[in-house]
Amino acid sequence: MDNSSPTETDQLSPRERILRTAYELFSRRGIRDVGVEEVIARSGVAKATLYRHFPSKDELVLAFLARRERQWTLGMVAAGARSRGGTPEEQLLAIFDVFDDWFRSDEFDACTFINVLLEMGWEHPLGLACIKYLGNIRSFVRDMAEEAELRDADSFARSWHILMKGAIISAAEGDSDAALRAQSMARMLIAHHRGPRPGAATVVA
Repeated sequence: MDNSSPTETDQLSPRERILRTAYELFSRRGIRDVGVEEVIARSGVAKATLYRHFPSKDELVLAFLARRERQWTLGMVAAGARSRGGTPEEQLLAIFDVFDDWFRSDEFDACTFINVLLEMGWEHPLGLACIKYLGNIRSFVRDMAEEAELRDADSFARSWHILMKGAIISAAEGDSDAALRAQSMARMLIAHHRGPRPGAATVVA
């Protein structure tokens, strides 16, 4: 949500006013429910100004998705997890601590990338962009799994991502403890991927 005061908002560039307005509207209501005219009216710019910066609504949505990754994936989830855990395993589990705070706050707005993917479809350019951003989340998890020296980091990241997405959907359904439930399952997933690789030779002293 944009917490800028009217004076601060007036000092922003037209592009930034448009993007901040679009961010708040798209993240709360989806893509199809928000028209360009509403973005123009709320951001206080002329139609020509919006189209000079964003030639189409799809271009505006793509800019919104890129900002969502910076603010949510990197700024909230990744940075929050890194700051809360002292080891890679602790940082992985801390993702769900970040989620727990988010789920219980007024700022909870579910996963934009899932929402837009389901709304627009996986063949639409916006859906394809969301698939890429979701893949970036898995890459972040996979990197932490490798740091933790867990087995089969790619498979681990895909299973972990299912827990993340499932927790978000459950929270959207009204389960305020969804992150804690997911974290409990996440501990078991970590334990499953710890230790020597299957088929590795056992050294006998």
